[in-house]
Amino acid sequence: MVWLALALVFGVVIGNLLLLKHTANMKMPSLNKRRHADDDSDGDPPENKSD
Repeated sequence: MVWLALALVFGVVIGNLLLLKHTANMKMPSLNKRRHADDDSDGDPPENKSD
């Protein structure tokens, strides 16, 4: 039973390390682009267009 728990923990650790290695070089969206998109709104809530 202890071997099963150790194998499970070992598998989770190895999986997380592989995921971290895979995502390390991914491009993340720029915060500047998101900030500019948010600045375009005038602060009013969106109007319902259910016509």
